[in-house]
Amino acid sequence: MYRAAMYRPPAFREDRPDRLYEAMRAHPLATLVTQGSTGLMANLVPFTLQTERGPVLQAHLARGNEQVAQLREGAPVLVIFQGPQAYVSPGWYATKRVHGRVVPTWNYIVVQARGTPTLIEDANWLRRQISTLTAAQEQGRAEPWSLDDAPADFLQGQMKGIIGLEIPIAQLEGKWKVSQNQPLENRLGVERGLRADGRAAMADAVAKHAAGD
Repeated sequence: MYRAAMYRPPAFREDRPDRLYEAMRAHPLATLVTQGSTGLMANLVPFTLQTERGPVLQAHLARGNEQVAQLREGAPVLVIFQGPQAYVSPGWYATKRVHGRVVPTWNYIVVQARGTPTLIEDANWLRRQISTLTAAQEQGRAEPWSLDDAPADFLQGQMKGIIGLEIPIAQLEGKWKVSQNQPLENRLGVERGLRADGRAAMADAVAKHAAGD
């Protein structure tokens, strides 16, 4: 059922759960892809990740979202978490000045999760999921917002318009394409070039691999 997989050359393959979970939590807005009786459908949805009894992805969608009908059909779904990404100029490679046999590429970090969805109507579950999601995004603010800041009747009305989604992860794959297939001098050049371009997140990812992490 879950044989489908993304293209992952050995150099770019990432299967360490802690690394995958870290990327998913850092980039919670993921693409939910379903294939149902009405065809292929995709929407951006912010997810929370629970690992205590999982891993399990949790989210909520508007009841008016047409994808809800496909989720009710119970077919396996694909959730794609996109991390930092950046164009890599061959001009950053030290080897360009040696032999010139270099071409542009694109660096990126991506995690794909597959599983069978369950829709949840329980209001308490929805409140917990929304609280977890907002708390993760509000942390560090001088005055973090919480659900208790909204009037109870207003909140109840808003929650009537959404439905919960839970996806136990049956297959999880990561791909870190961060120039690790290049010699050290090229990786250092890519890091410098990315920082000059304002791509600090990808530059940090390249630096971690250049340091052997």
